[in-house]
Amino acid sequence: MIATHFIVAAVAIVVGALGGFAYARHRRKLESAGAGSVRRILLPFTGTAISRRSLDAALRLARAEDATLVPAFLATVPRHLPLDAAVPAQCNVGMPLLEAIEQAAATAAIPVDSRVGRGRTYRHALALLLEQEPVDRVIVPAAGDARGGLSGDDLVWLLERAPAEVLILRPGFTDDRRITGDAVRGHF
Repeated sequence: MIATHFIVAAVAIVVGALGGFAYARHRRKLESAGAGSVRRILLPFTGTAISRRSLDAALRLARAEDATLVPAFLATVPRHLPLDAAVPAQCNVGMPLLEAIEQAAATAAIPVDSRVGRGRTYRHALALLLEQEPVDRVIVPAAGDARGGLSGDDLVWLLERAPAEVLILRPGFTDDRRITGDAVRGHF
């Protein structure tokens, strides 16, 4: 009789453990597919510098939402060249900053999946990138002046057409802190 109770108790413990494991697995699956989950955050940039506030915001959101940061250098390809042609001059401009962003993310323990978007214009490069890369959120640094990069029309286009949440961040006029590729440790 005691042996029967012991066997029943052992079976109940095993069934309970398996049920708990299955429930936890099912719950993780639901949470990862939930409406509030953000898994990839795109951070496009066009030049040799990005505002410190934009990068900090992207890193904070990626950490808070357990997301992968996708920094993307947008390169323009002249019309007389094929879209997949090498653009070494532009890569010499953007790659050090891409490396600096990767190093900042690594220091913050944020996963990174860097990209180079190519197009005839910055908007075209961004459109192609959004078609190819599934992202849940786009954080766009806005210069607030004529320093180049995405224009106001490009930002309006992004707000109207991006298949993701869009956050446009312009630092205050007196905040000129920037991240550049000048201090990159490595091969540049």
